[in-house]
Amino acid sequence: MSTLHVVSHSPFSDSRLDSCLRICGAEDAILLCGDGAYGLHAPALHARGVKVFVLAEDMQARNLPLPDWADSVDYPGFVQLSLDYDKVNSWL
Repeated sequence: MSTLHVVSHSPFSDSRLDSCLRICGAEDAILLCGDGAYGLHAPALHARGVKVFVLAEDMQARNLPLPDWADSVDYPGFVQLSLDYDKVNSWL
């Protein structure tokens, strides 16, 4: 069963992203939004090899470049991702 994990907190201020990475399965993906977009600079995220999406508006608001190993989505894309995965888990 696939899960879309939504992370909205900076990986540099707490451990939510690390906790998320520990339980991510092969069919899972992570969507970074809000300050979670700073996760694009977290070495553990790229090293883990999990599928990564970032909300384009949040990435642009923070002037972050999009790495080649991640994909950006807009709000309709976020909705589509929530339909594509069996479950959505928000790391509040």
